[in-house]
Amino acid sequence: MKKTDKYTVVIQGWDLMSYFSDTRDVCWFLEPELANAIKALHGAIGNAVTEERYIVVGTGSSQLCQAALFALSSLSEVQPVNIVAAVPFYSTYVEEASYLQSNLYKWEGDARTFDKKGPYIEMVTSPNNPEGTMREPVVNRTEGGKVIHDFAYYWPHYTPITRREDHDLMLFTFSKITGHAGSRIGWALVKDIEVAKKMVHYLTINSIGVSKESQTRATTILNELTKTCRNKSESFFEYGYEKMKSRWERLREIVESGDTFTLPNYPQAFCNFFGKTISTTPAFAWLGCKEERDLGSLLKEKNVLARGGDRFGSDKKYVRISMLSRDHDFHVFLQRLATIKDLK
Repeated sequence: MKKTDKYTVVIQGWDLMSYFSDTRDVCWFLEPELANAIKALHGAIGNAVTEERYIVVGTGSSQLCQAALFALSSLSEVQPVNIVAAVPFYSTYVEEASYLQSNLYKWEGDARTFDKKGPYIEMVTSPNNPEGTMREPVVNRTEGGKVIHDFAYYWPHYTPITRREDHDLMLFTFSKITGHAGSRIGWALVKDIEVAKKMVHYLTINSIGVSKESQTRATTILNELTKTCRNKSESFFEYGYEKMKSRWERLREIVESGDTFTLPNYPQAFCNFFGKTISTTPAFAWLGCKEERDLGSLLKEKNVLARGGDRFGSDKKYVRISMLSRDHDFHVFLQRLATIKDLK
């Protein structure tokens, strides 16, 4: 992708000074232009339903996850509400559910083995972080359950877009689309107005809204991304998919050339956005060791840093490797991985 001034944002010193954006909106600190940009991008990609939804903006999806836990559990007749996610789950879920030591909810572990009575909230990340598979709820009952669908990586440069997701509460984040993690912008698509109001109440107490400067930057960039969807030669997502595909091919070549590591195999699927069958190219590699070893510690000795599988509720024989680093860093990672013939 070429650098261009089209993504540049200029903010005057006297702009965006008020707490308020639109007092008629449930999320009164959401800039209307950002709401329109979010709807336009989802419409162009075809990955989520935005009609008859309340958009709640947050300081990244991490804050929105906390807001969602607060909203759903505070509306429950029984507390604390159990929080579960299927192993391997996003490592920060445990911290998010435990950090405040809330009486409203508590972390209960693996959704696949959860069998307690009472209300629960299941966190479903799809594609999943860390191993990139598409996920559905797995708790073996329907009564008393709520689901938070985290679709941070449901974009066409990571996975085939097979349908418009349509759920009660869906989370998205700016950073996982473009890499703009420093802007700290995320949004929730919420069907129930009472849940949306509770989330906004949490965000109001927690941070009195969300930075308007960040919202303005996100608006400009999301609008430009939507424009690129109309031209294949300029498409950000076409470029992103080809970049991710190339990286995965190079990594698989190294892993398959030896007898030390393992990687998941992903099915191909027809992508509605690209109009063709494509591969799954996740943001992270769930690298495994064929022996029962602490792979994270062993790789660290070889100057390769990775997050150990135990952080995700799984086994230490696995690690999560980022596929989103800069080209030079990724090249160095591949070089070092290729030199590891055994882990003795």
